[in-house]
Amino acid sequence: MPSLSRAESTARGASISVVSYHVDLDLTGGDERFRSLVTIRFRATGSETFAEVKPASLLAVRLNDRDLDPAALDDNRLVLTGLAEENTLTVEAEMAYTNTGEGLHRFVDPADGETYLYAMSFLDDVQRIFAAFDQPDLKAPVTLAVTAPEHWTVAANGAPAANPAPGRWEFTPTLPIATYFFTLIAGPWHVRRDSHDGIPLGVYCRRSLAEHLDADADEIFTITKQCLDRFHQLFTERYPFGKYDQAFVPEFNAGAMENPGLVTFRDDYVFRSAVTDSEREERATTIAHEMAHMWFGDLVTMRWWDDLWLNESFAEYLGTRVTAEATRFDQAWTTFALQRKAWGYAADQRPSTHPVAPEEVVDAAQGLLNFDGISYAKGASVLRQLVAWLGDEAFLAGLNDHFARHRFGNATLADLLDSLGAASGRDLTDWAEPWLRTAQVNTLRSEVRLDADGRYAEAAVVQTAPPSHPVLRPHRIGVGRYAVDGTAERQEVDLDPKADDGRTVLTGLVGEPAAAVLLPNDGDLTFAKIRLDPASADAVPLLLPRLADPLARALLWGEALDAATDGERPVPAVVDLIEAALPAETEVIIAEDVLALSRSLVDRYLDPAARQTALARIADACRRLLDGAAPGESLQLAAARGLIAVTTDADLLGGWLAGRGVPAGLAVDTELRWSVLARLVVLGAAGAVEVAAEADTDPSAAGAERAATCRAALPDPAAKQAAWEIIVSNTELSNRLVEATAAGFWRPEQAELTAEYVPRYFDDMPAAARLRTPWVADRVAKLAFPRYAVARSTREAAEALLGRDDLTPGLRRVVTDADDDLRRALHARSAVDGTPS
Repeated sequence: MPSLSRAESTARGASISVVSYHVDLDLTGGDERFRSLVTIRFRATGSETFAEVKPASLLAVRLNDRDLDPAALDDNRLVLTGLAEENTLTVEAEMAYTNTGEGLHRFVDPADGETYLYAMSFLDDVQRIFAAFDQPDLKAPVTLAVTAPEHWTVAANGAPAANPAPGRWEFTPTLPIATYFFTLIAGPWHVRRDSHDGIPLGVYCRRSLAEHLDADADEIFTITKQCLDRFHQLFTERYPFGKYDQAFVPEFNAGAMENPGLVTFRDDYVFRSAVTDSEREERATTIAHEMAHMWFGDLVTMRWWDDLWLNESFAEYLGTRVTAEATRFDQAWTTFALQRKAWGYAADQRPSTHPVAPEEVVDAAQGLLNFDGISYAKGASVLRQLVAWLGDEAFLAGLNDHFARHRFGNATLADLLDSLGAASGRDLTDWAEPWLRTAQVNTLRSEVRLDADGRYAEAAVVQTAPPSHPVLRPHRIGVGRYAVDGTAERQEVDLDPKADDGRTVLTGLVGEPAAAVLLPNDGDLTFAKIRLDPASADAVPLLLPRLADPLARALLWGEALDAATDGERPVPAVVDLIEAALPAETEVIIAEDVLALSRSLVDRYLDPAARQTALARIADACRRLLDGAAPGESLQLAAARGLIAVTTDADLLGGWLAGRGVPAGLAVDTELRWSVLARLVVLGAAGAVEVAAEADTDPSAAGAERAATCRAALPDPAAKQAAWEIIVSNTELSNRLVEATAAGFWRPEQAELTAEYVPRYFDDMPAAARLRTPWVADRVAKLAFPRYAVARSTREAAEALLGRDDLTPGLRRVVTDADDDLRRALHARSAVDGTPS
């Protein structure tokens, strides 16, 4: 189906305005299809336009007083001619339920056989539910009515109106919303209700998760209330959409979706086993992120997908900020520094990089590709830098002016800059060009020279840019001086992009005693990679265990991991740092992320023998962290998970499953059992029988996904063949089961077993990508890429594939990025063994 282009969107947006949608859905017709009837009232200034619909069967179309031939539907385009100034379009269709997390997704809970539906209209999938003018700047009120089984619960964007009869639900008209925000849920949902500051609150989940939601409902409501209060302090405009419902739905593709009045979340956030505080923080940050969208995205919506950053960058920034300011998770910026910015830095250095605010996104399909670490993490970092430069008061005044000017409408980058400029008295054009219109990331290196007394004879921060994007940017940063006992002094410095060789001299340090570590970007105010001077880098293993500030620790860990990623330092040096500092770590997110990010480097950058040595050393560090953690605390669980992921001690893991030798306070519950079993499967110490037995004890949707991952990881040729067929050709299984299979397939321990599938990926994936919707296809392609096949031949196969002209945009992006990761890994290996990369 054709993707709506920017040119088409602009032309249609100039020629019509939508007055209202009235949608009537009948969900009682069976397991495969539902009935959709929509009446659209719109105004037109021209004689012709088109609407979009993706039906299973188009039954009837009526425009004003004329019946149109349903057979005239061309792909998903319904051409409308002979328009009047005021028009009414009625479209009746049978629509197909999906199993891809898009359109109206249908899920049968394996735990109890109950059926659940939810609507996901993003990015252009409302047309899988009803006919629409499906672009973000044609906003209109939506009135919904639903027919469904009497024992179900139905909720939607709008507030419930009086139900006219059993099995019939009607909802009040929404305020003007973009089509991609339409949603509903239907099924025997479990619901908890509350209210705050005049706003009705509700949380929903499947009945089989009811006890787990009930256990956390107070925390979810508390965070929701705290975030509402903080946003009402920051913004003049109160939350405008009436009720605030949050539904945790199955097999969701994203983390969450900001539908006004009914936010949808993946129901992995309803925790059924013990979790760490960092996972609870992630849920809190996601709640805050989606709430930020009520202003950035829902109240004021981007005009087209080239201003996606107006939605996601602001929600990422404000979600992290409000979580840190209003909830108990006051270290959210530490998580952002180590986890989210690593995502942003990686995305911004790949061949597929793009500006935060690109000049043009040619169509909606390209817009989908930009939901990445640049639009989220880099954009949020740029906003944090803007706050440091403008000051918070001017920044917030500009945002409030922006809301007042464009409420319930659409806006662009230029509109926002006008409001910020008016509030601050500054012309932001010169700031926006390098930060928002230019891709790639700068590196800030500290350079020092000491005199004979150990004082600074010279100190500077040198800013560089990659040759492909030679742009230096203005930065306001902190520079921290850390003594080996962890005490610190900090000063703020403005880096001048026009300085000779990008060099900013720190004149105030001359003559001062040298610090153990000189840390550029202390406080993490800007988006830039950092590199320490050699003496500071050497002192980090001594400093980290003594450093009280978790954000500073996160920055130092991030510097070490990034230097290894770039091949500037060997991966074993990172392992040295893990041995020295990880057992003393107290911040759960730092321990978790260091283990996750280093594991990727160890698995891909080291040859098999060096990898085994590194994993054994990391396992020892995890054991020491585990031994020192208090029973039952988050850090104990994080250490246990880290140990499970790297150990080769099958007896230890088997004992934990049997209840032997489990550390006091550690619950080997459902999720931890699956983690242990997955590792045993990879080690060849458990097989299909054990996986089936565990699945029998966990007959849940999550259990089915965990079992799919384990089956794909079995070191057995038949299991690999069965898994590959699911990955490349099965369209019956749901999105999450296919993704779980792809996630389990490649294992660094199974290189010989899976070698034959390396060329098969490049042969099979183009056709496989066209079998599924873009969101699911791209996710599967990424998970199924042979990431551990670090060899010149893999890159050659990737190059050949990219030379084809029949790839979907998503597959091309996935392979381009994955090939660049292989390039880095080969470069790192060649630096060790001397072979050409």
